[in-house]
Amino acid sequence: MPRRIDRAQNGHDIDAMTTDPSDLAASKQTDGTRLTGPEVVRKILPTLPTGPGVYRMLNARGDTLYVGKARSLRKRVASYANPRRQTVRIERMISEIVSIDVTSTHTEAEALLLEANLIKQLKPRYNIVLRDDKSHPYILLTGDSDWPQLLKHRGARNKPGRYFGPFASAGAVNRTLNALQRAFPLRTCSDSVFAARTRPCLQYQIKRCTAPCVGLIDETAYGEIVDQTRDFLAGKSQQVQKLLSERMEQASGALEFEAAAILRDRIRALAHIQAHQGINVDSVGEADVIAASQDGGQTCIQVFFFRGGRNYGNRAHFPSHSRDDDLESVLGAFVVQFYDGRAAPRQVLLSHTIEGTALIEEALSIKAERKVRVLVPRRGDKRRLVEHASVNAREALGRRMAESASQRRLLEGVAEMFGLDAPPRRIEVYDNSHISGTKPVGAMIVAGAEGLLKNAYRKFNIKSVAPPEDPTRSNGDPAPGDDYAMMREVLTRRFSRLQREADTNDDEAWPDLVLIDGGAGQLSSALEALADLGVVVGPDGVTVAAIAKGPDRNAGRERIYLPDRAPFLVPPNSAVSYFLQRLRDEAHRFAIGSHRARRSKAIGQSELDQIAGVGARRKRALLHRFGSTRGVADAGLADLTTVEGINDRVAQAIYDHFHGGR
Repeated sequence: MPRRIDRAQNGHDIDAMTTDPSDLAASKQTDGTRLTGPEVVRKILPTLPTGPGVYRMLNARGDTLYVGKARSLRKRVASYANPRRQTVRIERMISEIVSIDVTSTHTEAEALLLEANLIKQLKPRYNIVLRDDKSHPYILLTGDSDWPQLLKHRGARNKPGRYFGPFASAGAVNRTLNALQRAFPLRTCSDSVFAARTRPCLQYQIKRCTAPCVGLIDETAYGEIVDQTRDFLAGKSQQVQKLLSERMEQASGALEFEAAAILRDRIRALAHIQAHQGINVDSVGEADVIAASQDGGQTCIQVFFFRGGRNYGNRAHFPSHSRDDDLESVLGAFVVQFYDGRAAPRQVLLSHTIEGTALIEEALSIKAERKVRVLVPRRGDKRRLVEHASVNAREALGRRMAESASQRRLLEGVAEMFGLDAPPRRIEVYDNSHISGTKPVGAMIVAGAEGLLKNAYRKFNIKSVAPPEDPTRSNGDPAPGDDYAMMREVLTRRFSRLQREADTNDDEAWPDLVLIDGGAGQLSSALEALADLGVVVGPDGVTVAAIAKGPDRNAGRERIYLPDRAPFLVPPNSAVSYFLQRLRDEAHRFAIGSHRARRSKAIGQSELDQIAGVGARRKRALLHRFGSTRGVADAGLADLTTVEGINDRVAQAIYDHFHGGR
């Protein structure tokens, strides 16, 4: 018998009727033989309602083969009784049908929402499925503190405050936050760090925070910056810029030049943000631009987010579908599934006309609780935005088709191992090399979908760790050979540069995964360095892990260290294991090669080369006489004059060089 159910659709209850599959069709006839798919369909047709709803085709194991919606369930399901009128793919699906589950809804729009939800949950084999769907990050201006902070946020929006977004990726949020901190220096630290601070952090030193944690700004002045930030993110950029300009003029007129300079720098930061918007989108306001490109049986769909007249980034999606599905069908299915779990903006601009536009508008409006328009623009700024998105879709599809299938499988395995939302586009691996602390070098290698990206490799001559023979080294300096201090320096220099150049870099400049050659100690040093810079680590930012060799440094027994997770062994003899070994070995090779090159260059050099009047012959005589550069530095003036070829003038120059002219 039919039974009533209530399905919650992201805050909207759908009152529906469902029918147990066992009531609809018995998969076997009275003689024990199994019914064919078309026979199952014909047998249940008299029991189906004529109103709107959703149907699920099930196989013998109870798995969902296909989910569909219909204005009239009986008419729509009846079309499956004649497989020869269907495509080859649907004909194959019909042959596997054993039973059918039906859910009635009040309207066709509710059926469309329920269909999208079920496809997302069940991922049926014969549906067009958005497999790479995930929640998008937002910027949150918190509202539960006297000192609000700017945060990156992903997931349920249940924390008090104002949310701005969505953004296409974590990289887009990072770039926006980095630019906003220059114009609106609000804190980004957590409440626990904020409460425990006793002195300003690095963010204050680089003028990206006003240090409210130690009372360097009062609550009223801080609140003004919060209001300006909120207005700017809400699209009132011109008003904010005008206000800052007026205050700069007032400060200058009152001879408060330091305050005027600070306001000037903030105005420049705002201008810099607005100068990187590309196409003028002031007339668009709040919209998502969705463009599709299809080739070789694959489809790429690019989504650009525009909010408050600004581009919040874009992301490419590759839905799973049959090679027979046309572009318009894939795009239509994508739009409905994409907004299952997120509210649509006021406008959705498409590159192609899709079937059932009016129905989709109605369904999206129900979810968003306001009017949503789905348009295919023909002229003006909106058309140019769609064309721009279409170009990006074609280029992204071309890159994907050019990728090595084996490399893509390896990256998918890495994503699964490290808990990433998607295969990493950029992996950075770090290692250090030195001999007893001398000539230390840090190395970074990069890998991606195209393999090792050798033009992106970087080496770092370590500066913070003084060599053991350096006479200026104090007790407070890191000890020679301190691998932890070296790793902190390398990551600080690398990510500081990424932050400085965030406005000019694209998302691909930021790594999705950072691998450190080492164990728990190296991982802690890396996390400490990134925390000092305000870099978000984890699912919403950069994933950081350490990879250490196994017992007796045996390859194939690598152990992975991740924050807040117990270490685990890499599965031996797997393709991902060999891939990680190659990455680690490549980083080790590059680090050792860089160290050897630096050491070889230094072998023929000496501090004596810096002294005017000391050439190769005199240097050789000095080293033969005193044994080393240190011996020359410790020699007295009288001793220096006893060396062959060293007259009083040269001896005085040598002595002054090492003793500061005393």
